[in-house]
Amino acid sequence: MEKKSYLLVTGASSGMGREIALRLSEQYSIVLNGRNKERLIQTLKACNPNREHLVWEYDLTKIDTLEDELTQFLFENNCVITGFVHSAGYMKMMPLKMAKADLFRLSFDIHVTAAALITKVLVKKKANCGELKSIVFISSISSKFGVKAFSAYSASKAAVDGLMRSLALELAPDVRVNSVLPGGIRTAMTEHLYKDTELIERIDATYPLGPGDVKDISSVVRFLISEDARWITGQQLIVDGGRTINVTG
Repeated sequence: MEKKSYLLVTGASSGMGREIALRLSEQYSIVLNGRNKERLIQTLKACNPNREHLVWEYDLTKIDTLEDELTQFLFENNCVITGFVHSAGYMKMMPLKMAKADLFRLSFDIHVTAAALITKVLVKKKANCGELKSIVFISSISSKFGVKAFSAYSASKAAVDGLMRSLALELAPDVRVNSVLPGGIRTAMTEHLYKDTELIERIDATYPLGPGDVKDISSVVRFLISEDARWITGQQLIVDGGRTINVTG
């Protein structure tokens, strides 16, 4: 039986990952990954009904079994993954003097180790038949610029970009690998930050194009994952409404 082709989107149960999955479902069949089945089903119901989509309920903090679980999922569903978007995220503001090892472990497991191990499975011919063509990692402008109380998050996102550059060379010419670095985007993960009216005023003052929306990120991901970006690899694409060029802010 011929295998069916899908894009894999992690973190698809909410926030930016959900919006990315919905946008990509307009053109592709999607494997939706997350650890909350109820919310994954909600995303599934909102995806383009004219295409077939799958749910892969798996907690990416379970690093030790990740490779086996993904491989088994691919075999059981007789599918291959042609594009991979790693949008799963974990963010907790914590001054370094209060941070514990678990904070760094979780950040790196979800953002970096999971991304690397999923890619490892998807480039195996036995598991994925050599069908992977494009990868997009969701990073952050905090990987390039300092943010108070974000040491674990920023360090792990910087590692994501380092991983991206190395994989772009290692997997070329068969697979393109890029990362998207969003500025401040209002999602479920960052909603608590936006309760601060001072922060909202600062965003209005320092983002030349104003506040961003998850759709601004999903549009860029759709471009990078597609053949329209066939000659782009190893790049950090900043999508931040001009925030990082605003030295007056």
